[in-house]
Amino acid sequence: MARADLISALGRDTGIGHCMIFRLLASICFWCAALCAPALAQWGSPQDERPWGAPSTVEPQHMPLPATPQFVPPPVEPDAMGIDGLLAMSGVGITWRVENPFRFFVDPKDTEVHRATYLALTPEQRRAGPVLASERALSRRHESGWAESMVRKVCWTSRKNRHICPDGSDYIDPKSHNVEVRLQNMPEPAIDCRWIASPLGGADTAEVTVTKACGEPVVFTAPYPAGLNVSVAVGGVEVASTEVRVTDIFVVGLGDSFGSGEGNPDVPVRFSPERTIAYGGDKAGDLGGYPARVGAWKQVGDDVFVENNARWLDQACHRSLYSYQLRTALALAVEDPHRAVTFAGFACSGAEIVWGFFLRYKGNEWVPNPPDLSQVAAAADAQCGKRDAPLVDMPEAYHIQGSIPELQGGVVLHKCPIEKARKIDLLLVSLGGNDVGFARLVANAVLSDSSLVRRLGGWFGQVHGNQESAALLERLDTRYKAMNRALHGILHIPWNEADRVILTAYPPFSMLDDAGAVCSDGSAGMEVFSDFAITQKAALSSAWLADKLDQIMAESARHHSWSFVFDHRKAFVGRGLCAGHTTGLGSIADDLRLPRRQGGMWVPYNPAHFEPYAARQRWFRTPNDAFMTGNFHVAGSVMQRVLKLQSFSWFQVLLASTYSGAFHPTAEGHAAIADAVMPRAREVLARYGQQSVAAGADGSAPQAIRAPFGNDALPAAGGGW
Repeated sequence: MARADLISALGRDTGIGHCMIFRLLASICFWCAALCAPALAQWGSPQDERPWGAPSTVEPQHMPLPATPQFVPPPVEPDAMGIDGLLAMSGVGITWRVENPFRFFVDPKDTEVHRATYLALTPEQRRAGPVLASERALSRRHESGWAESMVRKVCWTSRKNRHICPDGSDYIDPKSHNVEVRLQNMPEPAIDCRWIASPLGGADTAEVTVTKACGEPVVFTAPYPAGLNVSVAVGGVEVASTEVRVTDIFVVGLGDSFGSGEGNPDVPVRFSPERTIAYGGDKAGDLGGYPARVGAWKQVGDDVFVENNARWLDQACHRSLYSYQLRTALALAVEDPHRAVTFAGFACSGAEIVWGFFLRYKGNEWVPNPPDLSQVAAAADAQCGKRDAPLVDMPEAYHIQGSIPELQGGVVLHKCPIEKARKIDLLLVSLGGNDVGFARLVANAVLSDSSLVRRLGGWFGQVHGNQESAALLERLDTRYKAMNRALHGILHIPWNEADRVILTAYPPFSMLDDAGAVCSDGSAGMEVFSDFAITQKAALSSAWLADKLDQIMAESARHHSWSFVFDHRKAFVGRGLCAGHTTGLGSIADDLRLPRRQGGMWVPYNPAHFEPYAARQRWFRTPNDAFMTGNFHVAGSVMQRVLKLQSFSWFQVLLASTYSGAFHPTAEGHAAIADAVMPRAREVLARYGQQSVAAGADGSAPQAIRAPFGNDALPAAGGGW
């Protein structure tokens, strides 16, 4: 058959185009030449052109035998290979992924811990709740939590309260990303491949050539946003090529304690297996035999005691890596091999829309250098990257005709000019709870002596009942209106893209048990302080107001065209404060009781065995949990100077069990919230052409990218492959 007829027949019978057929034939010729050259050298000389069957006229050459016999592949008839074999030869392709897709982590190995954990999940886990499944997998490998080894290696400095990377690179506006490329379906991975990376779009970078074994990955630096053209050749024949363009999305987090991760310090407090601490006495009796921190401290508040404090990504704001906002951004990064995420979080425990979002709020814990900007100003400053965001006087824009008197008289805020500002792709918001006194609603439900809390003033806030909270609920929509103006006017969220703002509902009130009912009267989970006790009547009343809060949030979100996430509320039912046991017939993690030393023995368990991030039934921190996780204390001098308290021992117990995150979601709870946010985030990104098909329709990873060593070889936090 003539060569042209053969090509036409192949195209007619298989549907393969002529260009593809020529490429297949070229590949076959190359492999035949490479594999058959040794055999041809032994079978005869090219000068031996005698007719078939004629005697040889060439003198035999006596060559030494090789030391090791060589395998000579048998000749393969073209017809025996068939079209399937031809197609198999064309299956070589290039896959690639961003080396460090979550840019907030400085060390790519830290991101890889999370990516490998995600890739090890089953398809069902990825669909149902990848963040929660990953959190549980990580908690089994890290008793004190995975964040402990990562929190010091991030693009954030508390000294300046800015997103700054240790190497000084431009975090907000990346100029490039490192990408790892691999050759898949390569029949001979041990032979050399010649990789060529050429910048696209006229980027001012030189072509890069690397020669390595075909089975080994290669790392290139891809200019952003232009990208690279990457090709690979074997023996001078190109076998595959692709374009590498990274999608880098900018995710910003604003909010209060539910957005910051309160209750989940990156480095929790550790307790001595033997030592106890006494807080004196109170009207209910003894305050001795409490668990004591490790360390050779002599008194509460001395240098050694402070060295063993719980540590946070941001100490003043109690912002941690466990926050649902960071976990959402991280999940978006690891699910898509072609995506990078730049995350900037500013949520702060205790923040409100007025004091926090608009006006400077110094945070929940005293530090030498508290936040110097309000959240909206900090986000605007971040949008400018390394450029300065000028201060702008906004005298009339946000007080809504005097409805918000705190904003009258002029507000001066940073604002990055729109032509210099990086566009925000997703804005995660958790605000409104403190504007209606959410923490004080909790206090109303669990404090038997409200007069005690009133003495604390600004430290905890006064107790609110229905009447006070209902009045605050009425003003919330006005505050959301002012916030909406700022999101569009200061942060440049386009008005026709308002759904990029994702407002997250607060989880169901923490008084619900595993049947969805209010917990019984009593002090289960909160005997750490004698004034804590749940009353069903107050809990029901506060729960009703909390539900009303979420209704107002939903209405405001619809009015302003924001995205609103509330699906996680169902997941929290049965995960309230009283979900657990007090009988000892279960795990330590689910034991609601506080360990105390009695008669020389710890009851019900040694506090050194407490694991703050173990999987448990309850998804809210009880006051007992807060004492055992954050264990917030202040020095005696601060108590006397700020609170005017001379006898303060009992007050330390109250702080340690409230300011440490009581009544806030656990790391599992935050993971569940992130799982609810993820589908909405994907929808928004897809609407604006920013959701890569590489992530899969259900957020699963593509088939070509897999955990390299299987489920049982996942790296530990701080480690790597």
